[in-house]
Amino acid sequence: MSLKLGVPSKGRLMDKTVEWFARHGIELGRAGSEREYAGYVRGIEGVELVLLSAGEIPRELAAGRIHLGVTGTDLVREKLGQWDQQVEELAELGFGQADLVIAVPASWVDVASLDDLDAVAAAFRARHGFRLRIATKYHRLVRDFLRANGVADYQLVDSQGATEGTIRNETAEAIADITSSGDTLRANHLRVLEDGLILRSQATLYRARRAPFGDAERATLGALKARLAID
Repeated sequence: MSLKLGVPSKGRLMDKTVEWFARHGIELGRAGSEREYAGYVRGIEGVELVLLSAGEIPRELAAGRIHLGVTGTDLVREKLGQWDQQVEELAELGFGQADLVIAVPASWVDVASLDDLDAVAAAFRARHGFRLRIATKYHRLVRDFLRANGVADYQLVDSQGATEGTIRNETAEAIADITSSGDTLRANHLRVLEDGLILRSQATLYRARRAPFGDAERATLGALKARLAID
């Protein structure tokens, strides 16, 4: 049985992952056309490449259907409850960095912190009769963060499109989203709260705790970790 390594199937995250492994003398590639999801691994024996979307990789790791996977910190912690009991972080890869943050309209000049947001949310509910809406794709992470910081009078609304546009479209009053440079937030007249950083994310190599590891897989993992300089 081979050690199954899941990597993103397209985009910048795939390209950067391939480059990272190549720097360690391991070549990853697609077996055929861009539409095929079979891949190859050269430079080390006993590793099978599985091409998946970055969002699928946490689920496949948790189910034990792949042994290793490269995906973002944000996706693992959002999709997997008690994530550290399901996967182990082996290495941060140094690319794909982004911050998950709480942002409000720049015009809210008196709202600089989470305490301010909590006060505004209470006033908003009293005035409008419904809870202040925060648009996000990251319900688990945002809910846990706001609970830990004592923010109560809000509701999360799902956003699978351009989250920054929800305020302009009047479907939300604030947002929680991933940002790398902050340019898109500023272009949409949004401002990150002073204490609104929820998570710093980057591409990370994970090991599945539930995947079957026999003697051959453990030996291959040991050889791979040595090549990648992972303790």
